Amino acid sequence: MDTFVINGGRRLFGRVRVNGSKNAALPLMAATLLTDQPTILRDVPNLADINNMRRLLTELGVQNLDTPTTADAIAGETTPSQHTGVITFQAVDESLSHAKYDIVRTMRASISTLGPMLARRGYARISLPGGCAIGERPVDLHLRGLAALGAAITLDGGDIIARSPAGGLKGATVFLGGTFGSTVLGTANVLCAATLAKGTTVIESAACEPEIIDLATMLNAMGAKVHGAGSPRITIEGVSELGSVDHTVMADRIEAGTFMMAAAITNGDITLDNCPMDALMAATYFLEAAGVRFQPVNGLAMSVVPGTSASRAASNGQRTPTLTATTRLTEAKPDNPLRKTIRVTSERLLKPIEVTTQPHPGFPTDLQAQLMALLCLADGNSIITERIFPDRFLHVAELSRMGAKLTRLGPTVIVQGVRRLVGAPVMASDLRASASLILAGMAAEGTTIVNRIYHLDRGYERLEDRLRSLGASIQRVDEKELAACEPAPAAV
Repeated sequence: MDTFVINGGRRLFGRVRVNGSKNAALPLMAATLLTDQPTILRDVPNLADINNMRRLLTELGVQNLDTPTTADAIAGETTPSQHTGVITFQAVDESLSHAKYDIVRTMRASISTLGPMLARRGYARISLPGGCAIGERPVDLHLRGLAALGAAITLDGGDIIARSPAGGLKGATVFLGGTFGSTVLGTANVLCAATLAKGTTVIESAACEPEIIDLATMLNAMGAKVHGAGSPRITIEGVSELGSVDHTVMADRIEAGTFMMAAAITNGDITLDNCPMDALMAATYFLEAAGVRFQPVNGLAMSVVPGTSASRAASNGQRTPTLTATTRLTEAKPDNPLRKTIRVTSERLLKPIEVTTQPHPGFPTDLQAQLMALLCLADGNSIITERIFPDRFLHVAELSRMGAKLTRLGPTVIVQGVRRLVGAPVMASDLRASASLILAGMAAEGTTIVNRIYHLDRGYERLEDRLRSLGASIQRVDEKELAACEPAPAAV
């Protein structure tokens, strides 16, 4: 099992490109089940969850192949030598409709195959999903929404079985509000199913997340008729079939927010290319209140040549990435809200703030742990309240091991700012907690060892390489190699 060894106290400086969004890519990949025509997704990150979804789609009869890179083409290779970020999907056997436990248990997003399979194939069997241990996340809203479209839902041996009625799914008005707000994957499931239902479907209390807008954009390009995505009411007029599409995955707003906080917690200076500022308005509002500064950049921005990898653009171990066959410079357009180039800096003295996580457009729960690490070094007391997953505080105890002063009161944590954090062995409990501990380790005095980083690989592509390119001292090592590592002593 791998761990990270981080020597803190280094100021981050340089430039990095934000990758395509994991949370957007997974439902987009599931949506390829809606057609037997080839569909192309670009800027797909190389992550454990993405690879697991590819395995799952293969078991469901969907062929998915990487597009060869420019280097592969020059070498005459028709089969790509590595993940390219561009994947072509095509269903070749639509008789396969059982999403089995061995893959589904690894990620919650596997549930997003349920709606597309049901709509296209009339039958779907899927194991109840797994994922991070951040609290209970039932799928009852998914099932209620699909049942409203006419599906017969049963449970058998830990599997969900869904069948369409004889005449196919029918449009209906579906309410998807839950105890902690709207359901993003539930909205994606019902939205996909409704594209092939007869008549009109109205989703009330739909999730407003940018990833839902990205999904609707791709579906419309395939021939669907989706209106209102990004608002609490989405209307879908059913069509008889969907066709092929060539779609670029939106930039990862959570990865972008994590890099923003990495710049702030190290008092660094980072330029982010492909930064989805329009999807981060709440995050940047609160970060600016804490003393983080954002400046649009004119001039040249890093981008990725179509058919090549987005991930290698800024991860070659240098402060300023060297252009390769996989990257190019294009004109930066700060007036484009979707793909900005942004310089992130911070004041030396961070200010305390009060934040409550909420469904989009509120502050995202997926940035709560990273924000907590940042506020540990603010000058005063901050308050963080978690309204999406009230138990998502497993990082509190680990940050406390590093000298943070944190007091949990139910769904709220009071963060008393300290002058310094001190490196210590800590254990990651979930994906975003992993990022939180890495941020804290980069700012801490001495050496931090982050264990169980396999969580991190589910949502951040080669994060250690990209942080090193910005000047961080971070190494991935096997547990057996830890004995050979000599931790730097903490400053006294």
